[in-house]
Amino acid sequence: MALRLLALTFFLGIQTQEDTGPKAQGAPWEAVCPKPQWDSSLRFVPEKTSYDNGEELTLSCLTEDYPPLAVIRCVAWIFWGHDWEVKDKWGRWHSIEMYQACTGTCQKPQWDRRVVLVPRKGSYTPNEELRLSCPGVVKPFFISAKCVREFQGVTSGQPVYGDSWWGRRDRGAWTRIEEPVACVVKCSRPQWDADIRLAPERKVYNEGEEVTLSCPEGFQPPFQQAKCAWIPQAVATGEHKGTWTQKNELGQWVPIQSPTKCIRTCQKPWRDPRLRLAPEQEVYKENAEVTLSCPEGFKPSFTHIRCAGGVQTAEHSGFVDRTTWLGRKSTGVWIHIEGPVQCLETCRKPSWDPRLRLAPEQEEYKENKEVTLSCPEGFEPSFTHIKCSREVQSISTAKPVYREVWKGKGSGGAWTRIRSMVQCVEVFVPGTWEVSTTSIKLNWTCSLPDACQRMQATCRLAGPSSPSCEAEEVTAQVMLHGQNGTFTCDHLQPFTDYSVTITVPPSTILFKWVIRTKETVPEKPERLWLDASTGTLQWQALPSCKGEILGFQLNVTAWGPQDGGFLQVERLRLSSSVTEHPLPAHGPGTRYTVAVRGLTAAGAGAALLGTFQSNGSDTAAPPDASSRLVRDISPSQGTAVLRLRPIPWVPGAASEHQLLVAATHNSTALEDACTGEPQPFNASHPPDAYVAAVLNLSAQTDFVLGDGTREHGFHNAPLRPGWDYTALLRLERRSQQEETFACVCYSFSMGKWALWRGWLTPCPVPEALCHVLPFPSLAPCCGQGLVSAGAPCGAQDTFLFS
Repeated sequence: MALRLLALTFFLGIQTQEDTGPKAQGAPWEAVCPKPQWDSSLRFVPEKTSYDNGEELTLSCLTEDYPPLAVIRCVAWIFWGHDWEVKDKWGRWHSIEMYQACTGTCQKPQWDRRVVLVPRKGSYTPNEELRLSCPGVVKPFFISAKCVREFQGVTSGQPVYGDSWWGRRDRGAWTRIEEPVACVVKCSRPQWDADIRLAPERKVYNEGEEVTLSCPEGFQPPFQQAKCAWIPQAVATGEHKGTWTQKNELGQWVPIQSPTKCIRTCQKPWRDPRLRLAPEQEVYKENAEVTLSCPEGFKPSFTHIRCAGGVQTAEHSGFVDRTTWLGRKSTGVWIHIEGPVQCLETCRKPSWDPRLRLAPEQEEYKENKEVTLSCPEGFEPSFTHIKCSREVQSISTAKPVYREVWKGKGSGGAWTRIRSMVQCVEVFVPGTWEVSTTSIKLNWTCSLPDACQRMQATCRLAGPSSPSCEAEEVTAQVMLHGQNGTFTCDHLQPFTDYSVTITVPPSTILFKWVIRTKETVPEKPERLWLDASTGTLQWQALPSCKGEILGFQLNVTAWGPQDGGFLQVERLRLSSSVTEHPLPAHGPGTRYTVAVRGLTAAGAGAALLGTFQSNGSDTAAPPDASSRLVRDISPSQGTAVLRLRPIPWVPGAASEHQLLVAATHNSTALEDACTGEPQPFNASHPPDAYVAAVLNLSAQTDFVLGDGTREHGFHNAPLRPGWDYTALLRLERRSQQEETFACVCYSFSMGKWALWRGWLTPCPVPEALCHVLPFPSLAPCCGQGLVSAGAPCGAQDTFLFS
């Protein structure tokens, strides 16, 4: 915004003068000019009433501090009068007639945008004083300014006036402001490393001025150019308020944050001309890392080098001064480079069996560099040592063309070219296993005879045994010979883990396997007892020493109180966690035979037996002896009449009863018949128990046994004279975990009987009633045959009735 400070309105009559002196036409008598009678606000310096011819004076406005408006001079002639001339900015004089006044305005000046004008306005009156300032601690060159209206020159015969700004520093004199006022920023010479040289070299630098940095030989500045700048946010140093800046990677000028000093450098290393450096430079800063590479088929002796600083010597062509460059080993450790850095012929890492382990592990290998091969445990490489080599592939332009090859060291130490893939081969090849409860057999084959020398097989417990299943330590060690064979480890414990290990000296494991011997049936439980207060059977649990205990098999046989007149057998499959079971209730005097055995996958173990007698009184008692009478025994017809009643004490059983016939009175045979699977009558096997009939009993009924009828696929075959028989009325209940068989016995003999109240009965007659029998010798004992000679009931006799 321009400031118009002063308006001088001149009404001029202008005539350009070519001469530099006043007009002198005619002889002067008194050549003077009276003081112009112009605007009263004008001041003439010097202030006089008249002025001599040629005398110059300065015009200004009548203010305390006045900048000049123009320079005029008196031109006087004797007799002819006088004139006034004004000087333009080029120093030429122009004739004027004017009427001047110190009026008008000046627009705000277009100076440095950082300069603050007080007061801040769009225009100013002539001679109005402004105060100038800058942000922060920076000061402008002028602290005050005023605007005046000055004569500029003549254009097309007319005077031209313009705004002219004058300024002063502190309380000094006013001087014309020739250039835009700016906030003056300067930078003192930076206090950097004393070795750093600046060009140009000065104590103070202006804002925007750039300098070039340099260092002594062997060193380099961290940057090449620096510039003095004014950054309000930056903290300036020194007596001047500028900030030194440098260019960043984006080409932007940013403040210099860290101390600036000369950095040690390294010259481009003496090297193999085939080497490629990245980055490619002639000079590298200290600690600068350089990546080296070579053409295909070659590898640099170091893939990374680092400048350690110092001056490189060229005495040893192809060598690098050890004080200058460091090389990085494959382990990542930096070492001094002792020899030449050059491109070496290499082989790429072979693409063989991925299980192969190479030592050292690299992507490329130098020629003749020996590499060790190994495999996972139990495997061996076909070559344990290999090395990179090269052989002539062809001749091109009279020069040999090489290609990379790998050679392997044989058992005799000779190196031969590897023509096929190197693989990890399983040295010890396990074959079939033969495992029993007490032995382990392993059939084996060795695929690499050289690797199988002094091979040893070991068998031992795989781990400690539990206190309840303590197993003896077995250590079997056998030397294996040849390329195949069988290793046997015997005298082992059933259901026990053993480790089989195949090794070769000193400690190489070719094969290791943990295998368990087969299960066998468990030992019998150690204890079985009856809790009389609850009527509950209890037994001791079994440990899984010879096999996993899957459960228990419990058999309970109950004989009726009337001399074994009825029989009930329970067969239960119980969980391995169950160690108790209630006895079935059959009233006082019932005799129980109990067998409990453990179960594994191999089957049931030995049974622990127990016999118990019931002395209590239960409601589920079997029918009395009178319900099991046998009458009308006819040996000639082979029939007998049985009085049958339903068996009520088997809850959940069906009403279908089976009538079994067994040609015996033996209790063990009768128990087997009651719990077995009798078949229909077979004449070729007459002594075997058979099913005579299947009956749906709901009430008492008399049944003729041996009448020869056939129903439902069963034959009620005639009975044979002179044979002992027991008829069993059987009721069964079956489930997945339980089997219950209940049998009522009808024991009699075809031709051997006792007469009791007009009935022939297979059951013994009470001793007190023997004397009333018409045939004392015909008193049999149910399930035990006839009474022996000398018994209270008389001797054994046989009778035949037709």
